[in-house]
Amino acid sequence: MMNAENTVKGCCERAVAALYGEGTVAELQIAKTRKEFQGDYTLVTFPLLKTSRKSPEATAQEIGLWLRENCAETIGDFNVIKGFLNLSLTPAYWLGVLGSLMRTPNHGFVCEAGRTVMVEYSSPNTNKPLHLGHVRNNLLGYSVAKILEANGCNVLKVNLVNDRGIHICKSMLAWLRFGNGETPESSGMKGDHLVGKYYVAFDQAYKAEVKELMAGGADEETAKREAPIMREAQEMLRRWEAKDPEVYGLWERMNGWVYEGFDRTYEAMGVSFDKVYYESNTYLLGKELVQKGLDDGVFFRKEDGSVWADLTEDGLDQKLLLRGDGTSVYMTQDLGTAVQRHEEYGLDRMIYVVGNEQNYHFQVLKLILGKLGYGWSDGIFHLSYGMVELPEGKMKSREGTVVDADDLIAEMIETARGVAVEAGKLDGLSEAEVAEISRMVGLGALKYFILKVDPKKTMLFDPRESIDFNGNTGPFIQYTYARIKSLERRAAEAGTEVLSPAGAFDAGRTPEPKEIELVKHLAEFGAVVAQAGAEFSPAVVAAYAYDLAKEFNQYYHDYPILKTEVSAVDRTFRLTLASQVAATLARAMGLLGIEMPQRM
Repeated sequence: MMNAENTVKGCCERAVAALYGEGTVAELQIAKTRKEFQGDYTLVTFPLLKTSRKSPEATAQEIGLWLRENCAETIGDFNVIKGFLNLSLTPAYWLGVLGSLMRTPNHGFVCEAGRTVMVEYSSPNTNKPLHLGHVRNNLLGYSVAKILEANGCNVLKVNLVNDRGIHICKSMLAWLRFGNGETPESSGMKGDHLVGKYYVAFDQAYKAEVKELMAGGADEETAKREAPIMREAQEMLRRWEAKDPEVYGLWERMNGWVYEGFDRTYEAMGVSFDKVYYESNTYLLGKELVQKGLDDGVFFRKEDGSVWADLTEDGLDQKLLLRGDGTSVYMTQDLGTAVQRHEEYGLDRMIYVVGNEQNYHFQVLKLILGKLGYGWSDGIFHLSYGMVELPEGKMKSREGTVVDADDLIAEMIETARGVAVEAGKLDGLSEAEVAEISRMVGLGALKYFILKVDPKKTMLFDPRESIDFNGNTGPFIQYTYARIKSLERRAAEAGTEVLSPAGAFDAGRTPEPKEIELVKHLAEFGAVVAQAGAEFSPAVVAAYAYDLAKEFNQYYHDYPILKTEVSAVDRTFRLTLASQVAATLARAMGLLGIEMPQRM
């Protein structure tokens, strides 16, 4: 794959060595020319002045003339602004870049072969269905994994299911009290929705008991602690950890309902995992690690029997690792899971995709693993992302005010269908085609709207705004792709074919300035993917895809492709360029987990 910056750097090194001697080559500073100036790449001449013994302007002029004379196949023109030499590459060079892109569609991604990276995302609790917050988590984690794969990493996509703890017992206890044996089959509800219904029921009953105790004279803290239903849930958790057959059997049954529901949601969302971990299998290993740390003097025990890590010297506080009754906390099981994973795979990086409300948790996790002697803890990275909010405010699971993921996906698909039909973009298609395109566009709108936002930022999700065929949206990019595929079909019917990679270089014409701009944009894709991988940010890819689609639409408006007045040479070259744009859009959107419809 031709790399323009490296090519320019090589020419400049030759020029400087020829003019001022080999010792000056290491001082070269080259960057892309700023948009307000004419040129592709800029050489900064100030570090060369001691050797050139000329003014900045004279030095730049001398180097520019040498390049135009001796690198004529690459450097077409130059201009000097103070000590900056702005270089413009030749049209022939950019034609060569186009041919190179066609030969090597991966566009020169940064290869990190041999690096094994695990990306953990989703991490749901088995006491409620997935909601809008989980949607951002899943889409972000899946896309980051795809981007890292494109950068050459060996990626493992994993899910850690929070299948144990007091929150699970709350749903179980409420089902025992109020469920009357209700099942997904008898209710017609997805299993995760059914269990979530009883999580809400527990909260309602708990609040009622707290209110009653407070009416009897108890203060709020005491009432919350002594509420019978909460004490019963805590006892159920102790029985679960003791493997009580009755409690354990109910836990397995209700979790089974939830897993079946989750699988259906993941499939609809278009995300997958290479391995699923369960906290019920890892918390015991975490307990062993805490005991070892206690024995080694890394941790300490309080009078109530609870075990803590003292992190005050690290600028934090004391962290609970094991309750006084011997039950574990989230940190306990995360320690066990982290160690198990590194023993299994010898990871170079471990990326946790978890909301920013857990920033402290992962800071502590990394510190404690380091104190336990695990040097690989330096490879832990918390991909902290902002919450998703709605125009009407935040969501609360306990109160049943969340935006359910299944409902959201169905609504997005239905809205996409309505908008596309109204715009006449589905005319003449069969019902099966309409349904499939509506699914792609609805999910594409959802995924793009969420992933185009920098992960660190809290975002406001507006379903209506996300489905717009003219703005910075998934449907706009999908429609651009479908428009090009339509051009390809019409061209094939007329006997016009795209050029070969060699033919792109020898196109029989000089490309127009806007065509060169498109080729430049295409050539940047590899660097964009590398940047997105380095920053763990799908938003970088999303911005690139939108800019490329916008650039092509402007080009297509000014330069018709298949109209009768267009010459055969122009028609073939423009079609080739359009096809390369479509292929690159598909690769970019694929890294976001977005499918591209052939027709719209």
